[in-house]
Amino acid sequence: MTRDVFSALADPTRRQVLDLLTRRERAAGELGRAFPWISQPGMSRHLRVLREAGLVRVRHERQHRYYSLRSERLAEVDAWISKYRGFWETELDSLEAYLETAKRGRSEKRS
Repeated sequence: MTRDVFSALADPTRRQVLDLLTRRERAAGELGRAFPWISQPGMSRHLRVLREAGLVRVRHERQHRYYSLRSERLAEVDAWISKYRGFWETELDSLEAYLETAKRGRSEKRS
């Protein structure tokens, strides 16, 4: 079963797990220790969701499971977000122009 990437990314803990995996591969136990407030079964569920969404790969070595990031599915997210980048750039440019106008108006009132 393939999970929806966006529903997997909706959870802040799963996003934090992905952040940790950008640096290097990590053992499941190490990931669990990074989130001491989450039980081991809870962390296993988070890792399963990420795996089923295709965001991480698992490597088995003896009794350990090692997780690493799969960037292919994140490229899909980036492609979707890129459609909206122009919108945000325009909005931020408008906000910057407004703030500059407001700043000049305050400076003129003080003079």
